[in-house]
Amino acid sequence: MSTDHPASAPQVLQEAERRRTFAVISHPDAGKSTLTEALALHAQAITSAGAVHGKGGRRGVTSDWMELERDRGISVTSAALQFGHRGHVMNLVDTPGHADFSEDTYRVLAAVDCAIMLVDAAKGLEEQTRKLFSVCRHRGVPVITFINKWDRRGREALELLDDIETVLGITPVPVVWPVGNAGNLRGLVQASDTEQMLRFTRVPGGTHKAVEERLTSEQATAEEGGLWETALEELELVLSSGPGWDPEAFRAGKISPVFFGAALTNIGVGLLLDAVVDLAPAPGPRPLAAPATGGGGGAAGSGGSAVPATRPVESDFSGLVFKIQANMDPAHRDRIAFVRVCSGVFERGMSVTRAASGRSFATKYAHTVFGAERTVVDTSYPGDVVGLINATALRVGDTLYAGKKAEFPPLPAFAPEHFAVARPKDISRSKQFRKGISQLDEEGVVQVLVSDRRGDQAPVLAAVGPMQFDVVLHRMEHEFSSPIALDHLPYNIARVTDAEGAATLHRTRLVNGEALTRRSDDVLLALFGDKWQMNSFVRGNPDVKLEALIATAD
Repeated sequence: MSTDHPASAPQVLQEAERRRTFAVISHPDAGKSTLTEALALHAQAITSAGAVHGKGGRRGVTSDWMELERDRGISVTSAALQFGHRGHVMNLVDTPGHADFSEDTYRVLAAVDCAIMLVDAAKGLEEQTRKLFSVCRHRGVPVITFINKWDRRGREALELLDDIETVLGITPVPVVWPVGNAGNLRGLVQASDTEQMLRFTRVPGGTHKAVEERLTSEQATAEEGGLWETALEELELVLSSGPGWDPEAFRAGKISPVFFGAALTNIGVGLLLDAVVDLAPAPGPRPLAAPATGGGGGAAGSGGSAVPATRPVESDFSGLVFKIQANMDPAHRDRIAFVRVCSGVFERGMSVTRAASGRSFATKYAHTVFGAERTVVDTSYPGDVVGLINATALRVGDTLYAGKKAEFPPLPAFAPEHFAVARPKDISRSKQFRKGISQLDEEGVVQVLVSDRRGDQAPVLAAVGPMQFDVVLHRMEHEFSSPIALDHLPYNIARVTDAEGAATLHRTRLVNGEALTRRSDDVLLALFGDKWQMNSFVRGNPDVKLEALIATAD
């Protein structure tokens, strides 16, 4: 496709304003994949919903495409769904809920402009939810809160809001309030219109949107009596004691709009989807990586004109590779690089440059992805997610650009805590073994560590959580036809070191200590069995470089 007539800056700004790019984050089993599907259902992107586990012969959720995910009823990869709602283009990036895949979630949060934090009405703020919220705060991603499963027994609404404020340090501002306690959901009332109650009649199994009925305040009083009055009193109490709704405070991460509902029965989901349109920010200027400082004082004395601090959305095309996934379509055995369009216009066939290498390539095969389904895309705008097919040169964290150079800050790696040596069960499958390990490394499924002593046939796989190893075992056998054996190593601490530190660690010959090279970026990692061994090594070698990676989302 020719790029001789690119879109004008006003057109790009207009299209960017129509985009909402967001993720759903939660603790496992809080209903994240169910909410993802319910949002698509309310936007009429799908016609019926199925439970996560596919009970009763129903299929699994649209965004869970991997066999392992369907078998376990969890999301371990991130899928991108695009659909329309109220004249806007909604880019919903589903994320893993399990803590073992927090590194993948971190990458996704680098590609969105807003997050929906899903809270279980009975369990409240669980550990993984708190960690993911911390990631949002770290990345400056504003958060909308949806308190789910209000159709089941749970905690008091005021108690849940108090936890959000005290534990997370963010002020909850109710936009929708429940009528009735958890487990006795009679309806919902909007803070902007307390003169009517929304009542929902669930569809059996939640396969279609719940039927919505609007009652006047007088009707609600007559039919619900004290429950309606209590709901209004609680809502007034929370609103009068808080700062109220403030768009700037929301975008700054100081307040979070709160919604109540039940994703499985599609209650309150439409109100949440409308809120994403009305409240979530459109794509904006994106910070660029700090320029390298050479000899003579660097950028400080240059007046700041050499490299801009941000990439405006209306400038030339730029995009961030936040995920790479292979074999989403097993029949084609292909590889998709998911790219968040950050600025300008992406046009299929255009030539773009990979910032890390300075090399250009043509984007001939480009798709939008809806779960396992894909559609050829010709043009995309800031906020959209494009899947580039078989772009083998790309890696997670890469910046792509056209025109004036742009490079976004790198995506940091989490500190692995689980390590295992991988070996092919069938040595005749060595070629498939090397290909599979290399592919999983490029996707970021695990970190692959190597050393001269172990060689290519015995790489060390490093994971944040042990379930990542289950994914590796499954995919190596079923996708790459090379079943592997894992020999677990007695390490649980990793620190960045240098050649001198690696040599020193080797000389000390710790029983549980080793230095290995991370294959993706040649960073040296010093591994220790426990904090006692690491501290002992530091006391004996105080000048050795040992730098912490991101250990948690805190």
